[in-house]
Amino acid sequence: MLRAWKESMPAQFIDARVADGPVLIGLYALAGCLALLLLLRRLSARRAVVTAIIVVSTGLLGWVIAWLVSDVWNVFGVSLTPITRFWVSLLFGGLAVSVISLVGTKWWRKVLAILSVPVFLLACAAGINVDFGQFATVRDALGIARYTALDTSPATGSDALKGTIGTVTIPATVSGFVPRKALVYLPPAARVKKPPVLPVIEFFSGQPGSPDNIFVSGHLDVVLDSYAAAHGGVAPIVVVPDQLGAPDRNPMCVDSALGNSATYLTVDVPNWINSNFAVAAAPRGWAIAGFSQGGTCSIQLGAAHPDLYGTILDISGEITPKRGSPAATIEAAFGGDPAAYSRAAPAAILADKAPYSDLTVVFAAGGNDAKYLAWANTLRDAATQAGATASLIVSPGTAHDWHTVNYAFTSALPLIAARLGLTGVS
Repeated sequence: MLRAWKESMPAQFIDARVADGPVLIGLYALAGCLALLLLLRRLSARRAVVTAIIVVSTGLLGWVIAWLVSDVWNVFGVSLTPITRFWVSLLFGGLAVSVISLVGTKWWRKVLAILSVPVFLLACAAGINVDFGQFATVRDALGIARYTALDTSPATGSDALKGTIGTVTIPATVSGFVPRKALVYLPPAARVKKPPVLPVIEFFSGQPGSPDNIFVSGHLDVVLDSYAAAHGGVAPIVVVPDQLGAPDRNPMCVDSALGNSATYLTVDVPNWINSNFAVAAAPRGWAIAGFSQGGTCSIQLGAAHPDLYGTILDISGEITPKRGSPAATIEAAFGGDPAAYSRAAPAAILADKAPYSDLTVVFAAGGNDAKYLAWANTLRDAATQAGATASLIVSPGTAHDWHTVNYAFTSALPLIAARLGLTGVS
């Protein structure tokens, strides 16, 4: 029933932008007007002071709760940005205004107070979404699929001028892993009658997440289309497999009781790519990349398989794979063996496979993402010591979000393309 309801929505509504534009401005304006209407009423001096103290104190409480959740309890595994904390404070302050307006007021003000609650909640969610860059449209926020089955037939007309994104099923023939559908980006050159041999980037989203986050939230197709437009329609083929199995799962890109994720990503997925597209030879023509948990996967798998991947892009990856606490991680995926867990850390893999003869690793993190930036620096040093050519991209003014992903990929793509053999194509 819920799916049918979503599909019945008019396209003008579900494709309305929520990250910018009139919908966002209108929501902010509505929330502001409701707050003013609730606040602007005749009060005694004493009650006005008490109201102000309650609202400000509640707003500060929101900031403290955001700090506890983010920095003390580390619920999300990342530190919330000042902008997100500000929105949480505004929400708490706004809800305080709504509650105060229910006491000793006329009926119409009570109705406004009740109606203001969902508006304040939506405005806060929208503000945090803008900060994180997760959802671009109503469709994305509701989880309505953007993409259909991949079309590999020769493109004509306007379709031949931009890349194509579509879903594919990559069977887990060897691994037995149970993935969701993958996504593939084909540049314009891949949809001509006789496509040229093209390089490949295997790209992973974060956790929780799904393959479509790479394009819906990261907008990597826009970056790739821009590159292709400047290079005669040529760009890498980007394959985004599901390394999780479900949004709330995290097999950590290792083979374990949680699923043979590593074998799926390094055997089944490459076999399927080679069977379905005219692609360059590995490792020189192959790259592996990812964001957050996917970034951890990219450095783990890329460092462990230099015969398959010649280039790695690790965007805001972790210093070690994890699934909750270290103890829980070791028990769930490493059979209770701390030594096996230690060997799965990217730095340990780099040291074990050293020296590398022809591996390039690009690390990236947001300038405001202190923890992940420090980890990126640590792993860059480890990669350099292992003989790889390593560099670091810092995204100015961003944190652990999709703005960082877009900036990092835009900055790294020329280097990756050169490594993949696309320099000079016109």
